[in-house]
Amino acid sequence: MSIEWVNRAIDGLRVWGNEKGVEVDVDEVRLLCDYASDYLEVHELGDFRPGTFEELLLEIYPRKVIAPPETAPETVAAARTLIEFLVETGEIATKAAARMRATLDRIGPEMPAALADTSKFGMAKSIFSAIGADSLELGDPLPVQGATAEVVRDTATLDEECDCPGCAPLPPVRLAPAAEIAAAVREVPLLRDAHTVAAWLADQNRTTTVRKALRVKDARLITQELGVARPALAWRLALELGLADLAGTTVVKEPGFRPLHARAQEDVLDLWVGTVEFLGEEGREVTGETLVDDAIYSLHDLLYRLQEPVPFDQVGDYLREVGDGGLVEDLPAALAALSYAGTVRLTPGGLTLTEHGQWGLREMYDELGLDAPVAADLAAGDAGSLISGLLHDWSPDDVTERDVDRWLSARSPAGAAAELLAAVAGAPAQVRGVAVTIVDRLGHAAEPSVRDRLADPELRPHAIHWLSSRGLDAPPLTEAEMLWFTVDMLALALPAAEADPERFAENMGASGPPPEVIEDLWRVEHPDLVAVLELLGQTLPDDMAAKAARKAAFKARSRGIR
Repeated sequence: MSIEWVNRAIDGLRVWGNEKGVEVDVDEVRLLCDYASDYLEVHELGDFRPGTFEELLLEIYPRKVIAPPETAPETVAAARTLIEFLVETGEIATKAAARMRATLDRIGPEMPAALADTSKFGMAKSIFSAIGADSLELGDPLPVQGATAEVVRDTATLDEECDCPGCAPLPPVRLAPAAEIAAAVREVPLLRDAHTVAAWLADQNRTTTVRKALRVKDARLITQELGVARPALAWRLALELGLADLAGTTVVKEPGFRPLHARAQEDVLDLWVGTVEFLGEEGREVTGETLVDDAIYSLHDLLYRLQEPVPFDQVGDYLREVGDGGLVEDLPAALAALSYAGTVRLTPGGLTLTEHGQWGLREMYDELGLDAPVAADLAAGDAGSLISGLLHDWSPDDVTERDVDRWLSARSPAGAAAELLAAVAGAPAQVRGVAVTIVDRLGHAAEPSVRDRLADPELRPHAIHWLSSRGLDAPPLTEAEMLWFTVDMLALALPAAEADPERFAENMGASGPPPEVIEDLWRVEHPDLVAVLELLGQTLPDDMAAKAARKAAFKARSRGIR
């Protein structure tokens, strides 16, 4: 999905173009940046590489963008403009720019053939090419996962009357197997350092202060000799977990002390729950930033509820809000220090819980008597359960993708296709769309089950597309079937459009169906027709296309369609 860096880049490009007198194809450059962000892990302008452009123009564009081969020079020209912008603004070096230009010189002549190669077309592109539309970008491999809530919302918005974390229901969470959690916990730097500090102090017969604090000289030696970054924090955790005890002020190890890597799984998990509870207690100096330390519990609770990365700037906004307007002096350093504790990790997209962090929080909530539900394993159910879970589960996309892969691996391609398509016969478009998207992953071995659905009016267009895209015998789509399929595909985007109307409008402006197609949609017998037309009428930036959608919606309602 588009992220803030793309918007900033486009704003900068416009200013640069005006200053230099350079004509900039802003829409085309935005597509380049959007697709680089979505598919090639480009998180800022400086991440562009020569290979980025080769992947974009020869693989991503042919798969995602419906454009005639003769438009390839326009895209290549936009890429060249982007390169000039990158080098003149200091985002890339001169030598890197030269390599990028050489790449475009080489691949530019290949792009028209790539755009015309039907084997590269995705589902939406194939069908809209057939009916003459310019392009349609429907989003994620599993469209239902695109319709998520706002990334950050204050805990208070989860319950209007109370903003304490325990008042709003906790969402179901997906948990990794206990063995995987234990393996990850064994690698947590803070917990490993707690074992290291406890063993060293005991073996050296060291003493603490009367307040049980680590002596300054010992802290210095522990850092110098053992490489422990936060010796005082590690010692406090060791004492809290019982890894060490005090005989007066002399440090002694727990009976039967073992290094973290040598402990049994159950012991490791118990220590981890204790670590998570330790971090959430008031007065802990974990990061060196008082505002962050005071908000550790609520920040973890926020991440647990959202189950997706929170952008760093929004983390800062949240901390200011819960901290009554206070500022974190060095947020990156504070969050890096928090990641040392093992409960969170920093991603290019923001801050998120680790899998073991989520597991530990759920255990802590459970011990507090809160209802902390565990989401069902989608791979363990039938097709209906899988589809329902994908529609309603808040789990991150990579987790649900693994579920789908595991579900498919337990079945033959033909069996999986038959089960999925049977489960959505007569279902709404969003439900049907999940099933056909999964079936689209399957190879030729699924042909018999897909071909069986040619007799189903609602699944027939999907089956025809599946067969024809693989070079298998398939009947041609009638004009009526093409129009019905257009509505059905747009209906899949309704939840995502409601969640992010601006992004939907942006996609439709760049790649939506043209007015001549929209004008004919009013004749389609589809339960979502009016909703689709009204959405297009409200969001399409092209006045002619929006007017055509509103006119078609009026005609559809006049026919008695609601």
